[in-house]
Amino acid sequence: MKNALNWIGGQWRDSPVRLQSTDPATGEPIGTFADGGIDEARAAIAAARSAFTDTSWSRDRHARAAALLEFAQRMAERRDELVDLLSRENGKTLHDAGIEIDSTIPKLRYHAALALTDTGRSAEARPGMYSVTLHQALGVAGVIVPWNSPVILAVRSFAPALAAGCTVAMKMPAQTALTNGLLLEIAASVATLPPGTLNSFTESGNGGAPLLVTDPGVDVVSYTGSTTVGKTIMAQAAAGLKPVSLELGGKNPMLVFDDADLDLAVPVLTAAITTFAGQFCMAGSRILAHTGIADRLRERLAASLEAVRVGPGRDPDVDMGPVIDRAAAERIDRMIADAETYAKIVVRGGLTGAGAFVRPSLIEVTDVQSPIVQQEVFGPVATFEVFDTESEAITRANATPYGLAASVWSRDVDRPMRVARELDAGTIWTNTWGVIHDQFEEGGFKHSGVGRLNGRRGMEEFQEIKHLVHTAPALP
Repeated sequence: MKNALNWIGGQWRDSPVRLQSTDPATGEPIGTFADGGIDEARAAIAAARSAFTDTSWSRDRHARAAALLEFAQRMAERRDELVDLLSRENGKTLHDAGIEIDSTIPKLRYHAALALTDTGRSAEARPGMYSVTLHQALGVAGVIVPWNSPVILAVRSFAPALAAGCTVAMKMPAQTALTNGLLLEIAASVATLPPGTLNSFTESGNGGAPLLVTDPGVDVVSYTGSTTVGKTIMAQAAAGLKPVSLELGGKNPMLVFDDADLDLAVPVLTAAITTFAGQFCMAGSRILAHTGIADRLRERLAASLEAVRVGPGRDPDVDMGPVIDRAAAERIDRMIADAETYAKIVVRGGLTGAGAFVRPSLIEVTDVQSPIVQQEVFGPVATFEVFDTESEAITRANATPYGLAASVWSRDVDRPMRVARELDAGTIWTNTWGVIHDQFEEGGFKHSGVGRLNGRRGMEEFQEIKHLVHTAPALP
């Protein structure tokens, strides 16, 4: 069985508390890990602070680019190991685990390029007086990572932080402790990454993570996770006027108009509901159907969801793996059961068999204030809502506190852009779903978050802007 440790100050660090990591498909243990906490958080912050103040990391963009490029290469070399372990420990299918790792490697390369190309501005503001702006690293970045996609969501935060010149103290989730350990093994093999620039501990409790928010040794916080925790982090960071970047929950509407290509739409909508077993902040959790095609879409989508093959993620014939653990499976099933009291169940999925398996569900609702519409399920459950007009579709789509993503399905040339302009969401797709480009920003409106990741803005979340004014003496 594998054994995972924490990586702090360029050294492996054990813990007096060791826990088991289990396979969500079987509940069987697959390895052990050193469970971190307050001591590990303090050590990670101290190591990151020392690396920031005592080395040239924050000012040497070439060193940062070289380290991120080498990191990408080392990850590519161990790609198959990561995919297999992530599938086994997190429950993802091998296909979905491959998507995560294959999307992570170019993200490291992109931020290496940003480290080299980042610039300020300059101008002769008035005769003989010059203004220059410099981007300066904020300092130590506290990064808190969720379990649903631990590799890519860790890199999505620490890569721009490192590219900006920050050093990192990171808390990783206990549910994927062995995958975390393999990611840290890769980090430890990056010869160009100086000790203390990237420090990480895995924690099952909640002692070390809050310290990454409140400790004065941390200068900026990046968190991906639930809206409830995000609000707590924002409130705690406010005491130190500490900048935060938060990507939080979503209830993402998929608007299907009567001129949509259903042959194209149905497989993608199915994937939007079932990818990562619905444990995805951008999951297509709300299907909004135009009256003219609602009956056909309901019938075809129901048949597609009922045909989804659920089983262990490492089985190549499976379409969807388990959710993260049995407790999550039971929570999702309770939400479906509660919805049965006020909504029409089109496809009754939910808890099935032993382990943490949940079949996908489709629930038809009319009232947008229904709990199943307003609350994030974080599982393979979607609502089905019918609308009559474009205006009603927009009103329904915007009716939740969330605003992370949306999708518009139509063969009309103008409608998707017209509707997208009115939707309160940070990412909107036309006739597709789940497409992310590293060079374009990603983030949420409303309760789906603050700040942006990816793109230039993602790196700027970890920087200050310094204005230098230089006056040149007049010629004699």
